Amino acid sequence: MKETKTLIFFKPDQEHSKKLYLVNEGISAGFPSPADDFKELRISIDQEVVRNEEATFYARVSGESMKGAGLDDGDLLVIDRSLEPQDNKIAICFIEGEFTVKRLKVEKDCVYLMPENKKYQPIKVSDGDELIIWGVVTYVVKKL
Repeated sequence: MKETKTLIFFKPDQEHSKKLYLVNEGISAGFPSPADDFKELRISIDQEVVRNEEATFYARVSGESMKGAGLDDGDLLVIDRSLEPQDNKIAICFIEGEFTVKRLKVEKDCVYLMPENKKYQPIKVSDGDELIIWGVVTYVVKKL
């Protein structure tokens, strides 16, 4: 099953960026320490996840083909177009007129777009296929 979806991209807007509170100490995943006082700092999510503002875009995941990589339907992706695509990176690909998010598998004579869900088949990029690696996924923002 080949899954490609149309993605809507939008650029980060520094003007409307909000600063959020960050607890300065690490949050224990074990037993809480009653002696710890939490110190707060202000952070901007954009400043944390955006390395190159001019080349950074956001898009929402549509579908389940990358579920095994932790990309679920509705998750927000941070995409950097200035990064070089490499083997094993998750990328936004434009193939045969459609966008899809897949893991790149680069072999000597071939490129595959690999899903992370056994219900979907890898997409083998042939010589005649039009493939553009549009950007590399650097972060995913999830709802819990």
